[in-house]
Amino acid sequence: MKYEEQQLKINAENHRLELDTGEGIAFIEYKLLNDILFLIHTEVPAALKGKGAGTAIVLKALQYAKNNNYKIVPICPFVQSYLKRHKEWNEIVAPIAERFLPKH
Repeated sequence: MKYEEQQLKINAENHRLELDTGEGIAFIEYKLLNDILFLIHTEVPAALKGKGAGTAIVLKALQYAKNNNYKIVPICPFVQSYLKRHKEWNEIVAPIAERFLPKH
């Protein structure tokens, strides 16, 4: 399956950004406060782990945030890991994000 062809679904009732993979729903739990999108937890069906579904939904979530002029706070370790490898998204990370991230 080509995840990039799938549409991101905004499930506002359950606070989830969802990607229907055909083999299950990959999602990111979120909280939107004003114009800050907190990306809390990413979940991918077990059958899809390591097949790009997690990366696809993170990319779609970041694009959604950018398209809607949201800043993000990446609480989810998977999202944090993606951002470390893709610095081009740093422009949408909220200035307050560091206070929510673990100290090293």
